[in-house]
Amino acid sequence: MTPKKTALIVSAHAADFVWRCGGAIALHAELGYNVTVACLSYGERGESAKLWKEGKSLQEVKDIRKAEAEAAAKALGVHDLVEFDLGDYPMDFTRETRFKLVDVMRAVQPSFIMSHSKWDPYNSDHMQTTQIVLECRATAQAWGHNPGEKVLGAPQVYLFEPHQTEQMGWKPDVFLDITSVWDKKRAAMEAMNGQVHLWDFYTRVAQQRANHFKRNSGGMSGGRDCKYAEGFESIFPRTVDEL
Repeated sequence: MTPKKTALIVSAHAADFVWRCGGAIALHAELGYNVTVACLSYGERGESAKLWKEGKSLQEVKDIRKAEAEAAAKALGVHDLVEFDLGDYPMDFTRETRFKLVDVMRAVQPSFIMSHSKWDPYNSDHMQTTQIVLECRATAQAWGHNPGEKVLGAPQVYLFEPHQTEQMGWKPDVFLDITSVWDKKRAAMEAMNGQVHLWDFYTRVAQQRANHFKRNSGGMSGGRDCKYAEGFESIFPRTVDEL
């Protein structure tokens, strides 16, 4: 029996996985992958300004953001939403937090992992998350960590697009056509009512990346048509038998 294909998304805040790789999640879910999202916080302090302006309490904001994340995950076809509830701005990554994420990696055995850009001067939660992801990937591969468990292989780590790419040193080397699942991504975005101002912004981003997809698939001489796409930067080398 062929093992189930899996993927792991590590999202610092409740909406990050929606804006930045919602199309990849929905597409791979349709391809038969079990996609797990590890949501480290609800973004209740730093990414919920609309709710704070409405006079909500901290618990009310958390409850709303939790419900939004769960609705978005359902819209995208997420197999499992693992909610860490670490708090945000700043996020506190303890040794226990690291080991919990290692446990998730070993349990999921993902074909690939996605997380944030390595540098983000506007949001330390984002870049710290990716540093932790890389640390945990190494720990999950270590035979001496919890001996007897199945160790992690060598899944590629893709860095999804940050909010201001020109400030982040993020350079995409993969473009993914998400046209066929765009309606699912848009529905997931519209579940995030705490950040309505980003709905159209990330629609435009997807349209711009579609242009890059078409250009890099053949351009004017026969590039594949694409209306919506997402871009990613890969961390590790690819192993190939031919180019």
